[in-house]
Amino acid sequence: MTPARPRSHWAGLGIGLVLLLIALCVNGYVRHVGGEGAGTPRRSGSATPADPAIRGGGPVQRLSPGQPVRSLRPPPRVLALTFDDGPDPRWTPQVLDVLRRHNAHATFFVVGAKVAEHPELARRIIAEGHELGVHTYTHAELAAIPAWRQRAELAATQAVIAAATGTRTRLLRPPFSATPAGVTAAEAEALNRAGAAGYLAVLTDRDSQDWRRPGTAAVVRAATPAAGRGAVVMFHDSGGDRSQTVAAVDRLLGAGHGYRFATVSQAVRLAPAPAAPLSLRLRGHALTAVQRAGALAGSAMSVLLGAAVLLGVGRLVLQLHYSRRHVRRTRRRADRRAGFGTVSVIVPAYNEAANIAGTVRSLAASDYRPLEIIVVDDGSDDDTAGIVDRLGLPGVRVLRQANAGKPAALNTGIAAATGQLLVLVDGDTVFAPDAIGRLVQPFTDLSVGAVSGNTKVANRGGLLGRWQHLEYVIGFNLDRRMFDLARCMPTVPGAIGAFRRTALTEVGGVSQATLAEDTDLTMAVIRAGWRVVYEPHAVAWTEVPASLGQLWRQRYRWCYGTMQAMWKHRRSLGERGPAGRLGRRGLAYLLVFQVLLPLTAPAVDVAAVYGVFFLPWPQIVATWAGFQALQLVTAGYALRLDGEPLRPLWSLPLQQLVYRQLMYLVVVHATVAALLGDRQRWHRMHRTGQAELALAGRRT
Repeated sequence: MTPARPRSHWAGLGIGLVLLLIALCVNGYVRHVGGEGAGTPRRSGSATPADPAIRGGGPVQRLSPGQPVRSLRPPPRVLALTFDDGPDPRWTPQVLDVLRRHNAHATFFVVGAKVAEHPELARRIIAEGHELGVHTYTHAELAAIPAWRQRAELAATQAVIAAATGTRTRLLRPPFSATPAGVTAAEAEALNRAGAAGYLAVLTDRDSQDWRRPGTAAVVRAATPAAGRGAVVMFHDSGGDRSQTVAAVDRLLGAGHGYRFATVSQAVRLAPAPAAPLSLRLRGHALTAVQRAGALAGSAMSVLLGAAVLLGVGRLVLQLHYSRRHVRRTRRRADRRAGFGTVSVIVPAYNEAANIAGTVRSLAASDYRPLEIIVVDDGSDDDTAGIVDRLGLPGVRVLRQANAGKPAALNTGIAAATGQLLVLVDGDTVFAPDAIGRLVQPFTDLSVGAVSGNTKVANRGGLLGRWQHLEYVIGFNLDRRMFDLARCMPTVPGAIGAFRRTALTEVGGVSQATLAEDTDLTMAVIRAGWRVVYEPHAVAWTEVPASLGQLWRQRYRWCYGTMQAMWKHRRSLGERGPAGRLGRRGLAYLLVFQVLLPLTAPAVDVAAVYGVFFLPWPQIVATWAGFQALQLVTAGYALRLDGEPLRPLWSLPLQQLVYRQLMYLVVVHATVAALLGDRQRWHRMHRTGQAELALAGRRT
């Protein structure tokens, strides 16, 4: 049976990312909840006074377009205490405790987002005989937002109140409001719209100014009306430090002064709040669930971004530290030239007509002797073998076999080779003249079983080539320097790598169990007890994909094969010695930086889109600039370390816009394929012969 190929995962990923963006936007919207004294400024620019009937009316008004203003006032010796901006998990319970101690009742004008976050406080308010009013969902200034958002703010708050308490309310206090005398024409227009929807506007007679925190005595004075008049008094139970509010309410209720303390509805003789219909409660529960999902998504993204930054910085520190040490170590052996007898070079080739001549010529021009070169034609149909034969170069043999895959071709060449050191080379790779001689020098250490060379990008002329060039220099080579010193090298690349025959014999040759035969082979050699090192002075040029489609196919095979190799060698995590170092260092590193972090990268990009809309621009620009500066410094160091010019650095910021997304989508695709058991065979990439031109350019 052919395993199922992944098809629907892209739709699933897209839907998931859209839902994540919605959740983050909901969280961003409600997190911008402010309050008097909380640093949220008023934004309405119109100061035109409202109609005199409004400005001269009572604190409770019914406004409706085309209808006369109806005002209500508390009778003498009746105070309607009101609290805005809550519920707050710290201050609202303290206010409720004070009210209960004095057997007083009050009205709480709540922010919908906070009710959704703390529904238990809304329930307690109702259970203890108080009442709720609407203070919008996000403490939005009604006069400064469009009519559709005004309706949405009120409807959403009404819904979450219904979900939390089973009741609805007709009372509305606009954020940033005070006495009727201060109402502007724009605010009156917003209140008229609310009145048409059945709301009563509740303003205030006495603003306690508690949000200024002037001191408990000053708050009590501001809240106490003169000559025993009735009044609606404004306090706040959220939006900052409300300790003075709690103390002032306690003192005001304790003094009494012959006042009766009531809710707004009791003070102006309104009917009790009606029960909420089921449909409204269900909408409220849905909205609460969405808000909680948004909060969870926001928290998860904060943790993810924090972890990614810490891991990225930690990785960079380790790379720089190990690279400096590695430079000192390799400098000491750079000029050493030990002889090892015959070195055999194995070149597996499948339809490599474009590059095979350049590859073989570069190998034959090597300054290392004695050298045998074995080209294994794996069933090519483009005259690959004939091209090599016609070169007529000494020391070059061509073996032909039916197409069986790259691992089989390598094993055929290994079996035919006579040398004790074997260099395995891709058919599109061109070697520097001193590459083989430098590559085999680490074998003077008898514990070394394999050596990785330094692969450079030949066709780096276009933007895609530059991006791959930077990736090879920054990622691959810095990582290999670190892996060398940490003794956990996971991959000797197929383009340029050398193996001790004894090590290959111990692991049974090149396995066909994975698509990444080079990674699988390297891990097997380490688990057999051999050291694998990196020789940066052994340089070869390889032709990389010249189109996004080719790049996708290559990287998918690499990523899928690496996952296969990691799974195959997973038991190294619990082993001792070299195998244990591979598992606990190498495999762990690959899992974190080549699988897990790329899998979370789409969510990080969604968070970046969210940030554009909800975070301050200076913060966004500073974060982006800091990230780019760090990357440029790292890239510059890696290029200089590798003897490369700094010119390609200009393309590095652009790499974040296309190349990075392609790379992490490859990981997503490969992960789904691995979970579904999809397979892929060794395939050829369209070649253009750029590798030999790169070497010719270096010589000139």
